[in-house]
Amino acid sequence: MSTSVYMSGLTCIEKCGFLYISLQRSAVTKRPPPLEKLDPERFDTAPILKRLAAASRQLAELKGVAASIPNQGILISALGLQEAKDSSAIENIVTTHDELFRDSLFPEDPGSPAAKEVVRYSQALAVGFKAVQRQGLLTNNHIIEIQGELERNSAGFRKVPGTALRDQEGQTVYTPPPPELVVPLMGELERFVNHDELFPADPLIKMALIHHRFETIHPFYDGNGRTGRIINVLYLVKQRLLEIPVLYMSRYIVGTKAEYYRSLQAVREQDAWEDWVLYMLTAVEQTAGESVASVIAIREAMRDMKHRIRAQFKFYSQDLLNNLFSHPYTKIGFLERELKVSRLTATKYLDALADGGFLIKQKIGRSNYYINATLYQILTGQRLEPPGNSAA
Repeated sequence: MSTSVYMSGLTCIEKCGFLYISLQRSAVTKRPPPLEKLDPERFDTAPILKRLAAASRQLAELKGVAASIPNQGILISALGLQEAKDSSAIENIVTTHDELFRDSLFPEDPGSPAAKEVVRYSQALAVGFKAVQRQGLLTNNHIIEIQGELERNSAGFRKVPGTALRDQEGQTVYTPPPPELVVPLMGELERFVNHDELFPADPLIKMALIHHRFETIHPFYDGNGRTGRIINVLYLVKQRLLEIPVLYMSRYIVGTKAEYYRSLQAVREQDAWEDWVLYMLTAVEQTAGESVASVIAIREAMRDMKHRIRAQFKFYSQDLLNNLFSHPYTKIGFLERELKVSRLTATKYLDALADGGFLIKQKIGRSNYYINATLYQILTGQRLEPPGNSAA
């Protein structure tokens, strides 16, 4: 049972042990108009067009550079882990790189709860990517499936009021629409996402509008922010601006978190759509540039390791190289499965690579990890020293 009382112009709804505080009832029930009611020409300003051109160039370069990696699954796996970490950090789910890499390698083992939540982000991204590849659409059913993978539940869209957003003084500044509006609003958003004719604008501008509207609806009990950021990159894949989901804006948002939330709220309070679009285009431009640098670094590291392993060992293969660069950490069982070799042979290969300086071998508990220190440094910016060398 829920109870409602009125206090000083505020509506307080207490349900399931949580207190949802909203502004005046008129603010709660006001339904935001469909996005296609916006005038596309308002985004034809000189600052937006200049930023759009820069963002589009960087995104096109990223698409081309990513295509230069024969096995693009390597990029999805390796770069997706870093995005999972950064996106979760926005929601104050903090984990270390080591926890993340180990938990993604051994999901069945007990580990950091935060790291396991981050790993679920990568899994949710994979679920969404497969759906978009399969159908060429990004539907509400796909979005529910993505959020369900994130949160490990099948609750679907929320059926209670959304949690209010408060400022630093504890004052309520925004309350999501009531539950009875969630389904119709998400239906409108689904049409906007999948019917280009509704709003004749560049897909990058549309992505910014879609992200804002999704975060405004806040359709789920939990996981809205992370689901929304997955939708961003999947929309670009759907629109064929990218072949694979490798544009990850969370690191930019982490570094500009106050501006991100201020810009979100300014649209609600001041109709400041232009500033919001500029913020998102800047995020695309900067993160695409960073992703280009990461992909090139991975490509060059793969090429270098390929030549050096071939020069020293007869057991080199492309499958071996792909295994070493799909994740900073690997283990004997992975190599055994992917190369279709015996456990003894996989152990021999990895130990030889560790002895040759290609990998760092670490024993944690009863398991041996083999770490690609070069890939680790590309993804984290941190140099990993072999055991015993850290004091050198």
